[in-house]
Amino acid sequence: MEEISRGANGESAEGKITVSVPARTVLPGGTIGVLGGGQLGRMLSQAATRLGYRVHIFEPQANCPAGAVSHKEVNAAYEDLAALTDFARECDVITYEFENIPAAPLRAIEHLTQLYPHWSVLETTQNRSREKNWLKLNGFAHARFAEVAAGGNIAAGIQEVGVPCVVKTADFGYDGKGQVKVQSEADIAKAQKAFAAQACVIEQWIDFSCEVSVVMARTAKGEIQVFPIVENIHTNHILDFSIVPARVAPEVAAAAEKIARLIAEKIGLVGVMGVELFVTKAGEVLVNELAPRTHNSGHYTIDACVTSQFEQQVRAICGLPLGDPRLISPVVMVNILGDAWTARSGATQIATTEPRWEVLLADPAVRLHLYGKGEPRPGRKMGHFTVTAADPDTALSRARKLKAQM
Repeated sequence: MEEISRGANGESAEGKITVSVPARTVLPGGTIGVLGGGQLGRMLSQAATRLGYRVHIFEPQANCPAGAVSHKEVNAAYEDLAALTDFARECDVITYEFENIPAAPLRAIEHLTQLYPHWSVLETTQNRSREKNWLKLNGFAHARFAEVAAGGNIAAGIQEVGVPCVVKTADFGYDGKGQVKVQSEADIAKAQKAFAAQACVIEQWIDFSCEVSVVMARTAKGEIQVFPIVENIHTNHILDFSIVPARVAPEVAAAAEKIARLIAEKIGLVGVMGVELFVTKAGEVLVNELAPRTHNSGHYTIDACVTSQFEQQVRAICGLPLGDPRLISPVVMVNILGDAWTARSGATQIATTEPRWEVLLADPAVRLHLYGKGEPRPGRKMGHFTVTAADPDTALSRARKLKAQM
C-alpha cells in the first residue's frame, strides 16, 4: 500500500491532497468500473476492452454512449448508495469520465475498491472556488479572482477584480455554461441578476496570446508521462480545434509541462488529467482549469500518438507501466457539434440532415470518431475528427476546409 499523506478532509495546511492508496495491480481480465457514460467513457471502454479488460458503466441515463460498447451498464443516480455499493463490489478499480460526480457517495465506497483519482481530487476540481484557492495555496500562477457567496454582492466582487472580467458559477461549470463576460455597467447588472442566488467566482479577464493544454498521466507509484502540448482554439466557449504540436516557443511548452507535472504531484493524481492554461502576450503561463480525467483536447492521441490518453488512463489506474506518449505525426483535432446537423422544415415536422461524412472519409489523412449519441443539439459534442499532416499549419488549414465542407 502506498501512503500519500493527506490531511483531514482531503487537504493539509500546505494544500497537498493525500490518501492511503492500495497500490494493487489490476491485470487484463479484471473489471474496470467507470462513473459516467458519455463519450469519454465510451473511448475509455474501447481502449480497455482492446487490452482485455471488462468494463462496467454506472450512468444515471439509460442507453448511454459508453454503455453501448461496454460489458455492463448500470443506470442509477450517483447518490443511490445501494446501487453504487453493488457496482463497486463488482469492480477491481473505479475511475471517472467527468469530474462533476458528488463526492459524498464516493467517500462511502472508497473502502470497497480502488478509486482513482481519489474523491478529494474531484471535490477540489469540481468547484471553481476550491480549485482557485488550491492553485493559490500551492503557488501556481493564475488569473486574479474574487469569491462571492450565494446572495452576495457580485458588483463589489467585480469592482475588486476589475473590468473586464468573467463571472462564473462556483459549481459544475463546463463548455462556457454558467458564466458571463463583464465589460460594462450594463453587464454588471445582468451578472448580478443572473447569479444572485448562486455562489460565484469572478476572474480577471486575460488578454491571452493563446490557450494551451497539457494532458498527462500519473501512477500510484509516482511515474508521470506527459503528452505533447496542445494549442486550443475555442468558439463560443467550446473547444473547436486542437493543434499539435502547439505553435508556441519552446520555453513556453517547457513551462506548461513543468506546471502540469507539479500539479499532478501536489494533488496526488492517479489517472489522467488535463491542465488548461493561458499564455499571455508577455509569455507568462497561467493555470486556467484542471480536469482530473481524459480531456477533449487529448483526443488527437488516439490517432497521432504511440499510446492514447485512454489507454494511458487504463494503465495508470491499473498499476501498469505507462505507455509512450510520443507524437507520431503533427495533427489537428476538430470537435463535431450538433450544430453540424442542419434542420429543414416539412409540412408537419422538422427533420435534420446528416453532415456529409463522405467528405471526411474520402481523405486518407482523416480519422472520424462518432460518439453514438441520438439527438444532435446545438453545442452538444457528437464526435470529432483528426487530420494528420507534415506540419501543424497544413493540418489546421486542411481541417478548416473539411469542416466547412461537411
